Amino acid sequence: MIHKEEITGLVLAGGRGSRMGGADKGLQNFRGMPLALHTMLRLSPQVGEMMINANRNLAAYESFGVPVWPDAMSDYPGPLAGFLSGLERCETSYLVTVPCDTPLFPQDLVERLAEALEREDAEIAMAAAREEDGTVRTQPVFSLLRRELMEDLVRFTQGGGRKIDAWTGRHRTAVVPFDREGDDPSAFFNANTLAELHRLEQSP
Repeated sequence: MIHKEEITGLVLAGGRGSRMGGADKGLQNFRGMPLALHTMLRLSPQVGEMMINANRNLAAYESFGVPVWPDAMSDYPGPLAGFLSGLERCETSYLVTVPCDTPLFPQDLVERLAEALEREDAEIAMAAAREEDGTVRTQPVFSLLRRELMEDLVRFTQGGGRKIDAWTGRHRTAVVPFDREGDDPSAFFNANTLAELHRLEQSP
């Protein structure tokens, strides 16, 4: 059994925020606090350590009280750069990633990912959620990773790789559907625009 003390949580807040007009998404207000702080407070009880990946307004993120690390690569190359920053600085055996723009993710996310990783002897456990049309789609930014994957990710990104699915596809991956009875169907809804964020604030 993987204990939560063996897992470091990483909030991904390093994006360009282009669909929010270039706003720093993680610092937008959500229920009275910055979005990334809301996300961090939801994740921290599920893990042993916490950190944030951000590329601007670092002092604002540092005020949340956990280590803040920018991308290892320049020019906003996407979530894999955040994965790499986290793996390079992770001092536990596992790293779990969540994006800052999906603040209502399940409160048993890490527990269920860890259970599947161990059960299937996988290298990555990835959440999957049911879409409105009934299809179940993987959510690769919600992943539990073994720390040993760092060297392979370094090689992949140094070779020009940027697509998250292309990298995860190289590894044994356990897909964990969050579609049990009682699971919130909107738990993985992410806010790309300010309008979507305000709509999310109104959800129960």
